[in-house]
Order: sequence, then structure tokens, then C-alpha cells
Amino acid sequence: MKQHDRISATQTVTSNYERLAGQFPSMSQGLLEAVQHSSKKACKHLLRMQRTDGHWCGELQGDTILESEFILLLAFLKREASPVAHQAAQYILNHQLPSGGWNLYPDGDMDVSASVKAYFALKLTGHDPNTKYMVRARQAILHAGGADRVNSFTRFYLAMLGQIDYRHCPAVPPEAILLPRWFPINIYRVSAWSRTILVPLSIMWAQQPCQQVGAGQGIRELFRTDPSEWPPTRCVGLDASHSIWSWERFFMTLDRCQKWLEGRGFKPLRRHAVKVATDWMLKRFVASDGLGAIFPPIIWSIVALKSLGYDDESLELRYCHEQLNELIIEEGDTVRLQPCKSPVWDTALSLRALACHGVNSSQALVRRSIRWLLGKEATRHGDWAYHSDAEPGGWFFEYHNDFYPDTDDTAMVVMALSDQFADSRLDESDSPSGVSFIAAERASGVSEAKEQVALLDQAAAACDRGRRWILSMQNRDGGWGAFNRNNNAEFLCHVPFADHNAMIDPSTPDITGRIVEMLARLGADQQHQAVDRGIAYLRANQCLDGSWPGRWGVNYIYGTWQVLVGLSAAGIPAEDATVARGVEWLIDCQQENGGWGETAESYENPARKGIGPTTASQTSWALLGLMSAGKTLHPSVERGIRYLLENQSHDGKWSETEFTGTGFPRVFYLRYHMYPMYFPLLALGEWLGHVTE
Repeated sequence: MKQHDRISATQTVTSNYERLAGQFPSMSQGLLEAVQHSSKKACKHLLRMQRTDGHWCGELQGDTILESEFILLLAFLKREASPVAHQAAQYILNHQLPSGGWNLYPDGDMDVSASVKAYFALKLTGHDPNTKYMVRARQAILHAGGADRVNSFTRFYLAMLGQIDYRHCPAVPPEAILLPRWFPINIYRVSAWSRTILVPLSIMWAQQPCQQVGAGQGIRELFRTDPSEWPPTRCVGLDASHSIWSWERFFMTLDRCQKWLEGRGFKPLRRHAVKVATDWMLKRFVASDGLGAIFPPIIWSIVALKSLGYDDESLELRYCHEQLNELIIEEGDTVRLQPCKSPVWDTALSLRALACHGVNSSQALVRRSIRWLLGKEATRHGDWAYHSDAEPGGWFFEYHNDFYPDTDDTAMVVMALSDQFADSRLDESDSPSGVSFIAAERASGVSEAKEQVALLDQAAAACDRGRRWILSMQNRDGGWGAFNRNNNAEFLCHVPFADHNAMIDPSTPDITGRIVEMLARLGADQQHQAVDRGIAYLRANQCLDGSWPGRWGVNYIYGTWQVLVGLSAAGIPAEDATVARGVEWLIDCQQENGGWGETAESYENPARKGIGPTTASQTSWALLGLMSAGKTLHPSVERGIRYLLENQSHDGKWSETEFTGTGFPRVFYLRYHMYPMYFPLLALGEWLGHVTE
């Protein structure tokens, strides 16, 4: 960002806070001044993080399965001795638990699949199995049930490196891609992320590539029993049904029949199916940061292409490797990998946070961000179009992922953009920020003002396209999922390879609450049919204790925040019983230090909801939820605000090592490095906005 733009934006924030202090002398001067000072520091830090083209993108961190699977891929490619493999191994070793295994999130219990892959990766990169740390890892894995208990995707890694036979993996027949969309089972009835994983995996199943590792690099010592005796993957960690009929039994029987037929050479459509699957995969490389723009499909795409005989120098494989390399972060003697990148999400939230403090489209840096976001609007009919007849619209999460826009990013971007063109129509005296289009015209001249008007007109049109696209994605139950419409065939969650716990993409309270908020901000009220149905869904899915679960953030604090904000935006009063119960739950789980915190353990054990180390991001979510329900002057809100003030560093940011983002509940969690930046800034800005009303 240009230095003078940053100074101008900071001066805007400063002048707004001076005005507030003069207007509210009766308020606790100490608290008001502290919030203003904290917000100025946070704004400066956030502005320093902006990229030159106007966007923001923080690191997106997962657990060590990313580095482990990267090394396993390199071993498949005969590159396990490369420097980057050793650097990834060092990162894995640095994150070993004292007990010997590896977990999925900080302070979480050891996970057997993550630990087996980590141990295997270390052996492949030359770590002596007799060292103390490897002995501890081996003992921990065996105590947890050994490699016998790993999930289905881990089994595929073991098979491709010669540790087990493919018959010990669940069958993923490529013929499934030939099933018509009217058939109860077809690839468009599973979630978008599962689809992008399963299609290349089905090619791998058909080809069954195997790269035998060197002597002494295998992990037979982690097997408690012969692989032929391992439990079916769908039953790993679960209680198998003992009834005569169950979907588990049905799909396991189907799996055995598939393998029996294939073992006898009965694969009449195999060649055609592999070609269709390959074409499907290659088509979705276009305008994407890799297939699905996420780590697992990129890995399986490389394996699939190699198994099909693609040369290392082919455009397709070079493309996949380039996208994978873009996820690597090198630091010292280690490398780590991101599961994907989050620029659209980070940019939208950064803009929303800054808008609360008067930094809007009158500033050149904001106009650059708006242009950048407008350039990321999805323009093609992606997979979503198989269940919607809407015109393309909306936004995706990553830099490029045109086939897979999602409702969550779309709602957030629309609100970020609508903040800008809504504020531009305010008179200067009415603007909470004190910065309006009128002021911009006087200060910058007519030409810049016209540029601003034209840009905001483009933003308004894009928002309308996004609104119409989101309306077309509403589910029959009144809620919204992320990528798909009516993607709720729960019986598909019982297929043997569905143990990643994300086979479908049904309605969720957090996304539905956010979309209700977005629609309300664009003028829809409770009488709007989509809003009315959304509110009914939210009421029906409230937990008995008043909370709502969060699918994409940890967990009940995340869900409850977003639902309360959505209901309030739609005009549901604070006295409403649904809102009151949600507010009461949030207040009840506030901790002694004034903050809120919750760990991913609450997905496994709901008794742990709202419990965990306090974090800046989760405290901000709770504050935003409470303030939306009219509790700005409640003691809990003041305590939460003071928690944020007391835990801010001198440079304006907040530290947070916890994983408060969710990839797949109970399977994969995320640490968004920018969450403890823009969410506290958004909460402080909302507080300042509420006290001026």
C-alpha cells in the first residue's frame, strides 16, 4: 500500500474518534479513550498488512497431516530425499506431542491417522526408528490401536506406497461418475469438496499405482494385526450397527461385491469411466488454484495423472505441482503447507472491520480492495448449476476457484461491498464515520468522485447478482449450505470412504444466519419469503440450551454469534424467546477473565461447548452476538471489551495460537492467522457504533 494512502486512512480514524469523545463526555472517559486508542493501533496494523493490489491474505494453518501427506506424495514420486521433504519432516517433528503422537489442534488428543502418517513420513525421510522420539511415537500409535485404526484416506496412502493391498481400502469405482443425476447415488449428491477428492481418487482406484519404498522405510511395526483383519473404515472409531438392515451394512456389502467383480475382471465400463473422470478433473483445472483449490484434491490429482502415464513435464502435472508449491511456506529449517489460501474471505472481513472505523470508499486503498473483489466474482456455471438455474454470481474463498463459489464468502463479500455504497449515500453529518461521498468530492475533486460513483455502481450490480445467486441456493428446509443446494442425502454418509465426516453439505445455522443478515442489510425484512424461511430454520435448529452449532468455525460460540446477528438484522427483537435464550447462553459461558473460548473438542463432546482457552476471535464473536441483541451496555460486554484491550499487543494485533476455524468437524481444523486481527477490530468498531446511537 502507498504510504500516503495509509496515513490518510489513519487520519480519518483519528478524526472520527476525536469527534466521538467530544459527543459523549458522560461515558466512562477512560474506557472510551482506551477503545479508540486500541482501534487506531489495530487499524494501522491491518492497513500495513494490505497487499499492493488492495487485498489481504493471512496464513491458513492446519495440522501436520498436510506436511505428512506432502512427504508421502514425494515418496510416491521418488523424491523423499529432497531438501524440501527433510524440511517438512523437521516441521512434523517440531509438533510431536510429549506423549509421542500428533494431534489435530493445539491441546487436542492424539489422532491415530495423523500420527501414523507422521511416523511414516519421518521414516521415509531417514529418521531412525530407534531414536527416543520415534519409539515414543510407535508406542503411542500401538496403544491407540495401531495402523489398523487409520481412516480410509490414510489407507490409500499406505496402499500407494506398498504397505497394504488396495483391497484393504474402500472401493471408489470410477463408474460412479457415469450415474445419471436422477439416480439416488451420483457424484452431485455429495459435497463439492468430496466430489473433487473422490473423482481423482476413483482414477487411482482404477489404476492402483504402487511405489514400493526402500528397505527399512516401511511401517509394518505399526500393524497390530494383518491388514486382512482390519475393521471396515466406516466402523473405525464407531459402533457398527447390529441390526439386520442398515446403510452401513448395505454399502459394505456393495463394497465387497464391487471388489469381487473386479477381482474376476468384470469391469465392462472401466475404460470409458476413467476417461470421463479424467476429462471431468481436467476441465476443473481451468480458472482454479488446483482442482477445488484445496490441498487434498491437488495431491490426488497428481497421483491420478501419474497413474495414467502423464509425463512429469506435461502441462497438466506441471500445473498441479505449481499449485501445490504455492501452498508451501518456508521458515528457517522447516516448511509447512497451507490447505488452501483465504484472500477473498480475509479481504472482505478486513474491509468490514475498517468500515466500522470510517475507512471506506472515499479512501484510495479501499477502492483498490473493491476493484480486487469485483475481479474475483465467479463468472461461469460451476457444479452448483446442476441444482440451480440461476445466472452465475457470487464469490469463492481462494484466489481462483471459478467452479466453486460458496454462499458464505458471497454473503461476506456482499456485506463488505454494501458497507461501502451504503455509507457513500449518507450525509456527512449523519455518517457514523464522518466520511461521506460529499466529503470525498470536496477533498479529492470531481474526477475522483466520479470514479468512486462508477466503482460503487459496479459493486451494487455485483451485490445484486450475488443476492440473486444466493436466493437460488436456498434449501428446501429454509437454510443454506456452503456450495450446494439440497445436498442432504444423509444415507451417503454411511459409504465406507465417508469417514472424513463431510460427505454432504446440508443447511447449517452459521451460514444461514449470515445470509439472513446479508439479505436484511440489502433491505429484506421478515416478510421476505426467503428470510422468513431462513428464520424458521434457525428457530427449529436451536439447541435446548439456547446455542447453535458452528459448521465453519469453532463452534457453538461461532454459530450462536452469527445466528443472533442474523435474527437481529432481520428485525427479531431482543425480547424474542429464541434470541433471549441465545444471549443467555453466551453470557453464561463467559469466563472469569472476561473473554470467551471453546476448543474443537466440543464437536466430539457437546458437554464441552463454550469451554476452552479464551481467544480474541471467539471473544469478538460473542461480543458481536450480544451487541446485536441490544446488550451493548450489559456488564458482560464491557468485560469482554476490556479483555480485548488488555490482551492487545503494543503493535496493535492480538496473539492467538488456537485453531478456531473448522474444515471438517472431528477431522480437520484451521488457524486463520488474521482472525485475531479483523474480528477484534470489527467488535470494537461495532461497540463504538452502538454507543453513538
